[in-house]
Amino acid sequence: MAKKTQKIHDFILNNVESNPNTIARITIDKFGLSRQAVVMHLRKLIEKGSLEAFGTTRNRTYKLKPIVKEEITIPITSDLAEDEVWHDNIEKSLSPLPENVRAICFHGFTEMFNNVLDHSEASNVTIAIKRTATSVDIMIIDNGVGIFNKIKNVFNFKDHRQAILELAKGKLTTDPENHSGEGIFFSSRMFDEFAILSSSLSFIHNDPDGDWLIENHEDKHIGTTVNMRISLKSTRTIKKIFNKHAPEFETNGFSKTHVPIALHKLGKENFISRSQAKRVLSRFENFKEVFLDFTGVNSIGQAFADEIFRVFKNHNPKIKLTWVNANKEIIKMIKRVTGQSNNLSDN
Repeated sequence: MAKKTQKIHDFILNNVESNPNTIARITIDKFGLSRQAVVMHLRKLIEKGSLEAFGTTRNRTYKLKPIVKEEITIPITSDLAEDEVWHDNIEKSLSPLPENVRAICFHGFTEMFNNVLDHSEASNVTIAIKRTATSVDIMIIDNGVGIFNKIKNVFNFKDHRQAILELAKGKLTTDPENHSGEGIFFSSRMFDEFAILSSSLSFIHNDPDGDWLIENHEDKHIGTTVNMRISLKSTRTIKKIFNKHAPEFETNGFSKTHVPIALHKLGKENFISRSQAKRVLSRFENFKEVFLDFTGVNSIGQAFADEIFRVFKNHNPKIKLTWVNANKEIIKMIKRVTGQSNNLSDN
């Protein structure tokens, strides 16, 4: 009975945020319980401090109740250190956590906070922490120049979107003497949700195996906001994430990157030209293996395919190109320009 109760409670807690108005009904459907029984479980979770309810019985909504919800604003000074900020202001608020989750939170926070100190040109930074019965949220907000704006200006990119596309590949930094450009790449893959908001764009990675998304906003955001969320039941570890992209024998940083082709689409244009392909290929020489993900792409043109899979490959034979999630039409075009080369692979 105790195991079944825990299973019901876990289901409610894991689904209430996406179903605040219908959580009782979907729990009834899931477990075949009476409405009275489900209401009893909801009340128990409210009594435990895991849930909170709003509204009348007929229009009742539920949401996760924060166990911890804190916010602090810190002026940026020359002697500020990310690890000290963690130990002085955050670590106690998040305790206790599973060790792997604590390590990931520490890694993500210190990497992103250090970016604020070294790159943002901000005068202050706000840290917001929230812990519920299911997850931890860490938000870092600065009032600096904005990450996409700084990358665009340093590398003379055409626009903020191009800055985001290069950021997604990894190994991109505006300060190569002091940074490797790996912080965002790895941190984004450790958390369940990882988002960067700056200017009028959001750069979102929803899970470690998912795609990057770019969203436009009407209002222009000053500075940079980074939001990171991880489940308390996550089984990921820092070691697993690093080994996936940077095997232990690698000494020059990570060697594999994942490139969502769909992100490179500007407006309604299709992937036709060699110039489009060259934007995709930018900085591929920094990696040993590149996964080209065609999720959301319906077709590619002959010139686009030829530039990537024949011309680039001929000039860079040691770089392995692997296409994934390609439909039959795209695979046909790739094989057409390569003559079904065995140097390329399709997962």
